[in-house]
Amino acid sequence: MLRFLSKRLVAMLLTMLAVSLLVFVVLELSPGSVATKVLGPYSSPAQRQLWLAQHGYTAPLATRYLAWLGKVVTGNFGDSTRFKVPVYAILWPRLANTALLGLTTFAVMVPLSLTLGVLAGMREGSAYDRLISLISILTTSVPEFASAVVLSALFVFGLAWLPGTSSMADGFTWQELVLPTAVLVLYDFGYVTRMTRASMVEVMHTDYIRTAVLKGLPWHMIVLKHALRNALMTPFTVIMLQINWLLSGVIVVEFFFAYKGFGALLLEASLNQDIYLIEACTMVAVVTQTLADVGYTYLNPRLRFEAIF
Repeated sequence: MLRFLSKRLVAMLLTMLAVSLLVFVVLELSPGSVATKVLGPYSSPAQRQLWLAQHGYTAPLATRYLAWLGKVVTGNFGDSTRFKVPVYAILWPRLANTALLGLTTFAVMVPLSLTLGVLAGMREGSAYDRLISLISILTTSVPEFASAVVLSALFVFGLAWLPGTSSMADGFTWQELVLPTAVLVLYDFGYVTRMTRASMVEVMHTDYIRTAVLKGLPWHMIVLKHALRNALMTPFTVIMLQINWLLSGVIVVEFFFAYKGFGALLLEASLNQDIYLIEACTMVAVVTQTLADVGYTYLNPRLRFEAIF
């Protein structure tokens, strides 16, 4: 077990180093452009040169990368040119907001999609299977911006039950989380449901399930004790991959509902060419994706066995 964990930890660190080097080279290869973006296009060459000297940009690229990496490890990403505050001051609250949105989405999506997927996979070809599959395909085919418009037209303008924005300007209110969560659940639960169904169908046709049926074991025991555990490995992979999607792929939803989250922050950083903020957002996305990969490998006994031997 320790050997497996050490291998995965080394692989995670190497991946993060490679991505961090790529991000640094892409965004900070030209010190002059960095100074222009930080000081503005109307700054004089003398001002830019002075800023470069003060911030160590006259040093070689390798030296600057190691210095930047050391600051990143300690959480010092520099100052945001868009918000005029340290990056960590705006990054962590936005991450917390997206984490809240992600938790509510997962709390609804995971039980719903797994339950529907298992029900469809247990009775392949039945009316339940066809109905669940149809709903899953329809919801997954509708993009977030379209479902956001439809839900807003219905619940905001039509029924006037929910607020149209989710900026949390007056503090936390659960009503402002309903529509963003509903849009994300509608778009994503169908995909996880289909993966769960496919995995469940495959498991139900295996020899050990047939053997358990021939032995006369109760049907609920066969499903819960033997089939479900193996069938959930594929959906778990999909669910773990959704963590990174929730961090960087909810830009449309957060922007549409004015939700102050990580996705909207990444969009603002890109539109305003906020280099340090883009670097911070990229590294956070890489860390979460890598942790998700390590978590999946740890929980999958087959991959853990292969890693050991």
